[in-house]
Amino acid sequence: MVFLCLKDPKRMSSRLSVIFYIILCFEIGIVLAVLPWVPHGWWGLSDWGNNYFLLLASRKVGFGMQRFIASGWVRGAVSGIGILNLGMGVWELINFRKTVRALDAGLPSVKSSPEKKPQPVTTNGAPVPQTDPLSDYPRRKQAIDDFKES
Repeated sequence: MVFLCLKDPKRMSSRLSVIFYIILCFEIGIVLAVLPWVPHGWWGLSDWGNNYFLLLASRKVGFGMQRFIASGWVRGAVSGIGILNLGMGVWELINFRKTVRALDAGLPSVKSSPEKKPQPVTTNGAPVPQTDPLSDYPRRKQAIDDFKES
């Protein structure tokens, strides 16, 4: 099986792309889900609300930002984004073959709306303006006649 994949580099490329995407989703998901709740000094990490970059940014903006970032609401939101990333990784893992087939075929994995016709372009590169098929002349004439009557 590995030998067959090595013969077709496009197929191997699409598989590796999906595998790296799955690894990236799991990596980001674990970091975002766990990092806000890591206690101070655990594995050499500082507390979520007292890191150097947050203190530097809060000096510029105001110390209310530090309290906001350190709140449980923001920690929960960041952890929620991490859980969504973990869910995307699981979904991609379940649909691995379907995604690889879509990449091999050059098709989007999600069906999109039908494409619009390209608009004609003039020689200077500007698109041709869309015009109303009816002439403005009768409407203008009617407006002038209405104005004269009143």
